Amino acid sequence: MSNEQKKYPSDQEAKNLILEVGRRMYEKNYVVSNDGNITCKVSDYEVWATPTGVSKGFMKEEMLSKMDLDGNVIEGTYKISSEVKMHLRIYKENEDIRAVVHAHPLVATSFSIAGIPLDSRTLAEGVVQLGVVPCTPFAMPGSNDVPDFVAPYCKEYNAVLLGNHGAVTWGDDLMQAYYRMESLEYFANILLNTRYIIGKANEFTDEQVDGLIAIRQSLGIKRGGRPS
Repeated sequence: MSNEQKKYPSDQEAKNLILEVGRRMYEKNYVVSNDGNITCKVSDYEVWATPTGVSKGFMKEEMLSKMDLDGNVIEGTYKISSEVKMHLRIYKENEDIRAVVHAHPLVATSFSIAGIPLDSRTLAEGVVQLGVVPCTPFAMPGSNDVPDFVAPYCKEYNAVLLGNHGAVTWGDDLMQAYYRMESLEYFANILLNTRYIIGKANEFTDEQVDGLIAIRQSLGIKRGGRPS
């Protein structure tokens, strides 16, 4: 097996994963109607992408398109969302990233609308698996401002909240990127309850945060930042 085969999924594997992740996002109400988009790299220069104007819970394989990192369509006939520019920029900013997921989970999107990052030292899994989730300013969907605002975070973090828009997660493979979306929404729910409903939380000490980040590093998770 070549290094290329080891590094990336095949075209068919990538398409199957995209359809599965789309169904999961729709079933969990992370997207409604035709919202959201998913991409998955299959080589250093090629990705499969979801169509615009189609529910991510009801996609068919023939609706997916293959494109290069400059946005040129290689295979497929369905129109791709203009937001794919954000995905392509993320891949260019950090070549280790192999999959990107964009969705509008309810609580995390509420934090994005409030302009509040997910930055807390209260949940061990949050610190280890996800880390800090910064919040970008609002950018008009489909504009070049969206990728420009996300770009600074691609090397040091695993996700961002898009101001007044939703969330984006990325990973070493598509399932990791999707699971980070699950973790992000769970983390947002915990913060909503502890900060704004219960109004109290026991926070980790600096020493405890150091220990959690050491665990993160031992798991091979390179990014995440440090909660303040």
